[in-house]
Amino acid sequence: MSYQVLARKYRPTNFEEVVGQDHVVQALSNSISQDRIHQAYLLAGTRGVGKTTIGRILAKCLNCQSVGSPVTSPCDKCAACEEIKVGRHLDFIEVDAASRTGVDDMRELIEKVQYKPSSGLYKIYLIDEVHMLSKSSWNALLKTLEEPPAHVVFIFATTRPEIILKTVLSRCLQLNLKTVPQNLLKDHLAAIVKNEDVSNEAEALNLIADSANGSVRDALTLLDQAIAHGAGSINLEEVKSLL
Repeated sequence: MSYQVLARKYRPTNFEEVVGQDHVVQALSNSISQDRIHQAYLLAGTRGVGKTTIGRILAKCLNCQSVGSPVTSPCDKCAACEEIKVGRHLDFIEVDAASRTGVDDMRELIEKVQYKPSSGLYKIYLIDEVHMLSKSSWNALLKTLEEPPAHVVFIFATTRPEIILKTVLSRCLQLNLKTVPQNLLKDHLAAIVKNEDVSNEAEALNLIADSANGSVRDALTLLDQAIAHGAGSINLEEVKSLL
């Protein structure tokens, strides 16, 4: 079996595993438990802090089949959770707006909005890098955002919320993800190297956490590089050399 990079291997599968975004997790959990499901969520934050990951977890919460949905903690075992995880669920449509910016792409997408979910409770659209959509694409989507069908939930992820149209922002529940503090990143890295049985020096992990600038994904990428650079172990001098 090929090696799975740490950033993918340790990607959170439920809200409890998300690092450093307690305020967002609490807001989403309360939204679900109080049956106040918004029809458009905007997850904003810098790269690698968990926007699309949280979007996928939310999708699993809304369509988990184990104990009836929505739930605040998906089982991660039912067909819906497994299919969302690998991107094969018929009612979970994930789009990279950076590569599909045209109005024709958006029209093709929203043509199917009116159809009810085939197996889940909700039809969920996760649009990553949503600020990359053209103005004509936003205009095509705006009418659907104004009066969305009850079975549709939009989840938008962006690193640049300031350039999204105000008319769109006003129709979304905006949740701003923070950069992750260095101490939380260091603890996260320490737990991973312990689990991976990798010998390490605490100062080296501190340096990696500091260099990641609050990004969990960047921290795990650097950790992978440090393990490779140090031939399976992590020490301070090797990490300094790497960085």
